[in-house]
Amino acid sequence: MAYTQIGINSEGCGLPPTRLLFYRDRRGNVPVRDWPARLRARQRRAYAKCLVRLRQLSAWGHELRRPAVDYVGDGVFELRIRQGRVNYRIMYFFHGSHTAVLAEALTKEGRIPVTAVARALQRKNAFKAAPESHAHPGEVDLG
Repeated sequence: MAYTQIGINSEGCGLPPTRLLFYRDRRGNVPVRDWPARLRARQRRAYAKCLVRLRQLSAWGHELRRPAVDYVGDGVFELRIRQGRVNYRIMYFFHGSHTAVLAEALTKEGRIPVTAVARALQRKNAFKAAPESHAHPGEVDLG
């Protein structure tokens, strides 16, 4: 399978690295791929914190706990980032033991919108049905 993998490893934690993939819809859109670039242009510190959380997810995978992540439901998790009073979330799900698929990214005030959770769950179900069709191919620059 040709998956996009973010080049982050799990040095020093004793766990195999969790591969991070981007979800791709049928039209070829990759919702989480472009979000960090927009965030980087507007909020460099928030962007840096997102990269730290992604590195933690890659290093710790299923073992990563609150406050870094929270379980949303139905196999969907949220990577939690806070910069000042603003909350950023990257919603993801696991595919197998050592792969996390980044499905939805958002800036939130208060609770996560029900529509965002529904989109992440729909993307999870689509990915599970056809991983080859919904894994973004090629390298993505998050550096």
